[in-house]
Amino acid sequence: MVTDPGLEAAGHPQRALAALQQASLPVVIFDGVEENPSSRHVENGLLIARENQIDFLVAIGGGSSMDCAKGINFLLTNGGSMIDYKGFGKAARPMLPSIAVPTTAGTGSEAQSYALIADEKTHMKMACGDPKAAFRAAILDPEVTVSQPRKVTAITGIDALAHALESYVTLKHTTLSQMFAREAWRLLEPNLGRVLREPGNLEARGAMQLGAHFAGIAIENSMLGACHACANPLTAHYGMTHGIAIGILLPHVIRFNAQVVGDLYADLAHESGLHNGDQNAAGEALAQGVVELLRRSGLPTSLSACGVNQGILPLLADEAAEQWTAKFNPRPVSERELLSLYESGPVRRRRFCNYA
Repeated sequence: MVTDPGLEAAGHPQRALAALQQASLPVVIFDGVEENPSSRHVENGLLIARENQIDFLVAIGGGSSMDCAKGINFLLTNGGSMIDYKGFGKAARPMLPSIAVPTTAGTGSEAQSYALIADEKTHMKMACGDPKAAFRAAILDPEVTVSQPRKVTAITGIDALAHALESYVTLKHTTLSQMFAREAWRLLEPNLGRVLREPGNLEARGAMQLGAHFAGIAIENSMLGACHACANPLTAHYGMTHGIAIGILLPHVIRFNAQVVGDLYADLAHESGLHNGDQNAAGEALAQGVVELLRRSGLPTSLSACGVNQGILPLLADEAAEQWTAKFNPRPVSERELLSLYESGPVRRRRFCNYA
């Protein structure tokens, strides 16, 4: 069982352990997962898995636990190190069956065959994917998300919204991916505010969890874009929580892309009643909607609020251009365009904020 120590206070791993033991299944727990897992976390889990000759994995937690479980599966069954699996389809041998129990409504990792693992030395994230790494089953239980702190609900919810928005317009989008992205948006956009106002509302919690899952399916079929490409270097250099970086950058990326996919943004804006579907104004309507969600959630809306200074922006842009998601953005981006996205909001030297 792969999980993180923060969930033990909520009792989720203990309940899962009891259920598995009741079925006469011996269980070994690895709870050394941290936010934004690196190759070090995967290797630590691998040692435990090898020592105990495990033959099945259960991941309980958010995207970090699920991605770490996939990483352990890669190395346990196919050997080598995580960098060997950067890209797609590089696992030559079969992998162990696995089950995911997401406790957040955010990453949608339970619906994807990719593990996002940071290189321990460079801190840059590697996307390691293979069809064999996908979970055999995902258990979506809205009750396990009720224990989330309000800030976590907001941060993971914004990430899920971004998945729906980005996957709907990428260069690789298909009819199938757009169907899942659109349904994800329908579930996520009205219910994020609802769960923040009414944290015990299981119907809204369930909609959020299913929406995040559908957005994960959309990503699997269409990838993501410039927003995620820009977010990953911020996590690497500042330890910024992924959803925080996504939320700050998303409105600027929407405005940037609206020149070429305004008609697609109009679909989503119309779904939410944010606008009447006018493609010339839809991008701004969506961008303003995201900003308003951030403000209502108490999350920062600028990089300066998190201590990002002007001098590092060229380096961030250079690293963002190397991110795998950048090439799927509907409007082509190079270092120049990515730098302009970082510069879209005021950036100055300030004390680091406490949102990491």
